[in-house]
Amino acid sequence: MGQAVSADEQGEQTEPAVWTRSFLLFFTARSVSMLGAAMVPFATAVGVGGLGYGSTGVGLALAAWMAPFAVLILFGGVFADRFTPRRMMIGADTVRVLSQGTAAALFVFGRPDLWQILVISAINGVAAAMYQPGVSSTVPRVARDVQRANATLRVSESIMLLAGPGVAGAIVGFSGVGVVFAIDAAGFTVSAVCLLLLRLPVVAGPVAERSMWRNLLEGWQEFRSRTWMWSVILVWAVFGVTLFGPMIPLGSVLVSERLGETAYGLVMSASGAGTIVGGLVAMRVRPGRPLMAGAIGLFGFALEPLSIAVASPPAVLMAAHVIGGAGWAFWSVMWATSIQTQVPAEALNRVTAYEVAGSTLFIPIGQVLAGPVAGAVGAPQLLTGSSIVAVAGCAALLLVPAVRGLRRVSSSA
Repeated sequence: MGQAVSADEQGEQTEPAVWTRSFLLFFTARSVSMLGAAMVPFATAVGVGGLGYGSTGVGLALAAWMAPFAVLILFGGVFADRFTPRRMMIGADTVRVLSQGTAAALFVFGRPDLWQILVISAINGVAAAMYQPGVSSTVPRVARDVQRANATLRVSESIMLLAGPGVAGAIVGFSGVGVVFAIDAAGFTVSAVCLLLLRLPVVAGPVAERSMWRNLLEGWQEFRSRTWMWSVILVWAVFGVTLFGPMIPLGSVLVSERLGETAYGLVMSASGAGTIVGGLVAMRVRPGRPLMAGAIGLFGFALEPLSIAVASPPAVLMAAHVIGGAGWAFWSVMWATSIQTQVPAEALNRVTAYEVAGSTLFIPIGQVLAGPVAGAVGAPQLLTGSSIVAVAGCAALLLVPAVRGLRRVSSSA
């Protein structure tokens, strides 16, 4: 006699592992908004640099986004639990439609002051802090195969990163920086509509009567109890100041001055092409120790700052960024999947908030310091140091038993 199968089990077996209606809406929201997001760093670097503010101005503009994001994302995790991630993401998208529309108007109809750019960047950073915690907790609720869903999203984001800088370079050359910000505003509009149509299963959150500080404390306890997680974040804190922070402010200036703004867009697109490769690999490869495999792949990221520092020929520069992007994407999928499958669903928003806050808190410091430190020691020398730090950080990850030994949990819910 065959074993009876319940209706619920039959529904789970027939439902796609990834491409559900909910995942399609979420995929569209992320993809469209990411196209604009991929163009904005290029447009910001070129726009601020074109106004005469140099690498210091570019660093301040990027830091103005990153600083409120890193500080406020902890509260974004708590608010996502209280008001649901979907509502927080829709609200954040609505705010960014208005802020990026304002930026577009300032660049199209006038010459914005640096303080105006910094204020708009800060507003976008606050909105992103309210949005980001919900991304991680939404993926397991829209797809049964979490790793494949993360890899699919990464490939899509990578395609946007590939197309974004090149498209932005063409738009800036033809129509100006303001049009890029207008396209970004349109992308957030589409994202908000898709999220509005999204229907998600209910996940138990913290007790509503508990204070915000109690919820933050519980999230901290969940975060602190996982050695593999806070060990990675410690390495990321160092990366923020010495690697991630200086990369765009210094890289955009060095490459643009030597090879032109279009070449810088192509270099950024090469990194996007690499992330597509890394995402495709992550769709197929399911290592038993995901963080160890991801850290090994991440060694390739050190080639990005090094290739800029040594003034590599364009072909070498782009090849280095393809390799770096692939390593970065593979690590990102392994990291996101580990968090989403190792952390209880009811704590995921708050734990994600701590993880993202720790990952990004020190980046604005590196962005602000990039210009002055480069002026003292030289931009190429600073980026050479960044590549050395990248190698040392990856080695440190592999030396931590909790990171190296973390075992994969089945990503099918």
